[in-house]
Amino acid sequence: MRGYSFMFFLAFLSGWILMNLFYRKERIETRSLDSLFIYTVLGTIIGARFGHILFYNLIFFKNHCMEAFFPVWENPKEGYEFIGYRGLSSHGAAIGLIISNWLYSKRIIKKPFLWISDRICIPITLGGVFVRIGNFFNYEIVGKPTDLPWAVKFIKMDREYGKLVPRHPTQLYESLADLCIFFILLLIFHNKKQYLGYITGLFFILLWSVRFIIEFVKEPQGREILHISILNTGQLLSIPFIILGFFIMGLEKICQYYEHYKRTIIL
Repeated sequence: MRGYSFMFFLAFLSGWILMNLFYRKERIETRSLDSLFIYTVLGTIIGARFGHILFYNLIFFKNHCMEAFFPVWENPKEGYEFIGYRGLSSHGAAIGLIISNWLYSKRIIKKPFLWISDRICIPITLGGVFVRIGNFFNYEIVGKPTDLPWAVKFIKMDREYGKLVPRHPTQLYESLADLCIFFILLLIFHNKKQYLGYITGLFFILLWSVRFIIEFVKEPQGREILHISILNTGQLLSIPFIILGFFIMGLEKICQYYEHYKRTIIL
């Protein structure tokens, strides 16, 4: 658990450092970073927790409200024990971040939401690298059994599945993929004159496409409530984000077409 918490700390710390560099490069007042940090942390934790409750364990938490909202576990013999939050949804975190950073863009920095999202999605991707490594140390989000040479035996987690077998280290798959996406987005940010929302759209497409693919080799996460054919909850929740990414990337072209159409009608 300590390793997981430390990885979360590294995720937020690396994000603050990167955003500080971006703001200084663009000569933006760095004092607003304090507010950005608070908005981001709250949006991530609250969104991730509520996402896990809603999408993966709603039936359990309906009867355990205290454990849903506070980082405790009910011990029948000793009462409530502090254990930290076990169960955070990346889809919920994404929704929480969208809301919190939209509020930040309107209330604090007074810039378009896509301006801040084009920048913050880069450290978010790097943060994902640390969080997934934390999941690996914490025996969370394990993969399905496999005989591949790099398979891992998750001793603690396999108590849930009843058999100790080598499994896909899906946490490391996602961590490596996030690292690649981070470098792609960073390279585009520094070397390409992209239009507003381009990096945000690409971020959504790449990140959630990777998640969609890796879900095929993951074990179910909790009591998943969404299933369609072979698609699980994680995949079904990823599809809207991928579609949103394509929409954001095409938004500039849509606006240009609309302006051209409007001028044509006037003329």
